[in-house]
Amino acid sequence: MRPLVILLVVAGCKSSSVSSSPPATGDYCRGQALRAPGSATLGTQTGSEVKPAHTFSIVARDPVTGDLGVAVQSHYFGVGSTVVWAEPGIGAIATQSFVEPAYGPRGLALMRDGVAAPDAMAQLVAADKQESVRQLGFIDAQGRVASHTGAKCIAVAASHVGNGYAVQANIMANDRVVPAMAAAYEAAKGDLAERMLAALDAAQAAGGDLRGCQSAAILIVSGTRSDTPWKEKKLDLRVEDSADPLRELRRLVLLGRAYDQENQGDLAIEKGDINAAVEHYGNASRIAPDNIEMVYWSAVSLAGAGRIDETIPMFKRAFSADRAWQELTRRLVPAGLLTQPTAERILKDGR
Repeated sequence: MRPLVILLVVAGCKSSSVSSSPPATGDYCRGQALRAPGSATLGTQTGSEVKPAHTFSIVARDPVTGDLGVAVQSHYFGVGSTVVWAEPGIGAIATQSFVEPAYGPRGLALMRDGVAAPDAMAQLVAADKQESVRQLGFIDAQGRVASHTGAKCIAVAASHVGNGYAVQANIMANDRVVPAMAAAYEAAKGDLAERMLAALDAAQAAGGDLRGCQSAAILIVSGTRSDTPWKEKKLDLRVEDSADPLRELRRLVLLGRAYDQENQGDLAIEKGDINAAVEHYGNASRIAPDNIEMVYWSAVSLAGAGRIDETIPMFKRAFSADRAWQELTRRLVPAGLLTQPTAERILKDGR
């Protein structure tokens, strides 16, 4: 594996290529115009332990892979930092409206102990004196799912529980948002990320958050319980503050897919399967054709495996983009990633 591969862009509150497109920009996030520079918004007020993360979200389980996920968009800075929670082989949770972040770790702890998602939610809601302002979505590794919308969540507030998923929303522009999310998720093709993104896009297209939009996040974990849960995280991407957070989130998901292919190529190199490595590196290049760092590290991996001739055009492309890659090539020799003769040939023929 290369020294450093940035797989994730994290932050945000209130894996195949991405095929569908988000709505056009322009009036897409009209609520941004309501926020004057330097002015306070609902999401930045202080003095309360209750954080108002009003938003729309989805929790879901992929019936094929068992992957568990949660995705969200909101007109609230950094929505992903408090709303989205998931643990491999355990479950996924969205906690929003006047959000109590403790629902995340406490709900996952109950599900880890074998409590079904609906029962775990019910226990926590029953113990919460402010449940009337909470909105929640819970799903466990068996696909058992529940949603809660407190009676005092700000209108339009609603939720829907489907087969292996739940959608929930509050402060929506209209009552079409939740039905649109459910219909889009059920009709969407592709993996879990693609289907959840389709639900978010449909929510925004139907009217979305009354205030507009600001941040978004997606978290997907494996459906397999593990003693090393950090290895079972599929996606953890956040857009903290953007005029078009869903479009940016899709860009990051696409880039994450490219880096995943790059890492699969590295693993193939480690196993001595050069042909598989070439295929994975090619996939990465097709997904992110303008990412020079991917080109460079793919070339390094293949050169280190003895496939120098086919890497020269790759090194030429990297060197022509930035001469810093030439200096890095020299530094890879003492690091043991390239031999001196290999590096010398790369630098000579890649000029």
